Amino acid sequence: MSDAALPHPTPVQAPHTVKNGWLKRALASDLFYSFRRSKLTVVAAAITLIFFLLAVFAPVLSPQNPFDPAQLQLLNSRISPLWTADGQSPFLLGTDEQGRDVLSAILYGLRISLIVGILGVVFSGALGIALGLIAGYFGGRVDTVIMRIADVQLTFPPILIALLVNGIAKSVSGNHLEWLSMLAVLVLAIGLSFWVQYARTVRSSVMVEKNKDYVAAAQLIGLPAPVIMLRHVLPNTTGPVLVIATINLALAIITEATLSFLGSGMPETMPSLGTLIRIGNNYLFAGEWWIVAFPGLALAGLILAINLLGDWLRDALNPKLR
Repeated sequence: MSDAALPHPTPVQAPHTVKNGWLKRALASDLFYSFRRSKLTVVAAAITLIFFLLAVFAPVLSPQNPFDPAQLQLLNSRISPLWTADGQSPFLLGTDEQGRDVLSAILYGLRISLIVGILGVVFSGALGIALGLIAGYFGGRVDTVIMRIADVQLTFPPILIALLVNGIAKSVSGNHLEWLSMLAVLVLAIGLSFWVQYARTVRSSVMVEKNKDYVAAAQLIGLPAPVIMLRHVLPNTTGPVLVIATINLALAIITEATLSFLGSGMPETMPSLGTLIRIGNNYLFAGEWWIVAFPGLALAGLILAINLLGDWLRDALNPKLR
């Protein structure tokens, strides 16, 4: 019998690789199930996403660039919202004393507030996680020194530490800081105010994890301490750190708004939501209520939505509540 007459074996089909396998696993996870069951959390997530999208697309959605003096006219100052008797188009939420469109100022100020908040959380998280890993893994005097510094800092309110850092930066620079330098100072002040929570949480988790067999095995094969801490120990602390980061994002935005309201934050030429509230507060009793009301509502809505997400995430990642 010739080879041509022999039946050809059917090629074995390779198992179909799902490109979006990670997405399916995420949608089937307990975390997503808990998320979709909570209608309040879904609404909070949608509101938070809307705020982030408004900040990202502020140049497209804003009627004017409030940071560009060439687009501002003093003749348009203190115009009431569009739906009132004295309202004018296109100022939907009215204007402030410099002729800035309040809606545009809120959208651009939202960008500043979110940038400062996110960078502050990233900086404080990186600092706290690093110090917590070192303190928990090595212990001894290193642990004692880091934790005593943390204990001392806990005796001071975060806003006081932020004011101290801000004051030192201004005194060193002669009280002449550009908006970009002021943004960096705010990030530094917020980061130094909130690192303790990360450090204490990570330290506690590391002290539990470092006595387990997988860490002993990693030490036995000669892996260096930084590799063990980052590759093996750190992933087991991500749950509590994620919860702290979510809640601290709201606290960081509030801290930035408080500093700006006290005059120690972003300048009036590059206002954040806190700066807008401070500016509007000067005209509240003069009848121009919209200058302070709408930035305040935007800040309150953003903080409330983020806090609701943080509360849900804390409960969802708690194994005792599953």
